[in-house]
Amino acid sequence: MGLETASGMSAPDPKHAVRATRSAGRKMRSLLLDAASRLFKERGLSGTSISDIAAAADAFPSQITYYFRTKEALFVEAASRDMLYLARATEQAALNAHTPRDYTHALAETVTATDTVAFFAEALTLTRRRQDLAPLVERTIERLHSEGARAYAGQVERHGWRSLRAPEESSRRFWAIAIGVIVEGFAMGRGSEEMCRELLRALGEQATSTSTSANDGTRLRLVGDHSTSSSTDGETST
Repeated sequence: MGLETASGMSAPDPKHAVRATRSAGRKMRSLLLDAASRLFKERGLSGTSISDIAAAADAFPSQITYYFRTKEALFVEAASRDMLYLARATEQAALNAHTPRDYTHALAETVTATDTVAFFAEALTLTRRRQDLAPLVERTIERLHSEGARAYAGQVERHGWRSLRAPEESSRRFWAIAIGVIVEGFAMGRGSEEMCRELLRALGEQATSTSTSANDGTRLRLVGDHSTSSSTDGETST
């Protein structure tokens, strides 16, 4: 119930007004990140202006500086958010795999099918010159590692596979190799299928199948995955 005014009319609930403002703010941030992600991937950081992003999101340039301060900060947050979205998609793609080989291929095919990892690698490079942006990238990487390790451990336990490395080590190794293979692949003009094959080759064995229902000859070469527990709209926290 709202507070009553002297005229007997109910005044707006201050708490409701705060919630509405926060909800509108989250929606605007999400719209700006969506527009920025698309434009940055198409044109790059230097080829995209704050005005371009504002126009694409039907917003004002001042709203970008209000929520993100600088174009570079928006770039890093957009790339980090996209990386967490990719992690979620990768986990979903491998969810129904019953053998290490199927699991491996589902992860590898998903992670090499988009330019998200290359986009994130650009954010990694940017933080070398902008150390104030490094904490967001660090938090994103830690989420990839921790959630990847948890998801991988769950699959190993669920199917009875014998992991050749600890889940945390597997997850960290996977992302290090995946980023390297994909960045090199984009630089060399390789397609997703070629990058996928190279990723599988570079990872080597990760686990063997001990389940009687699985083929004893199969091998899990990939790594843990990522059930990204993101915020309501999937954005990273700043």
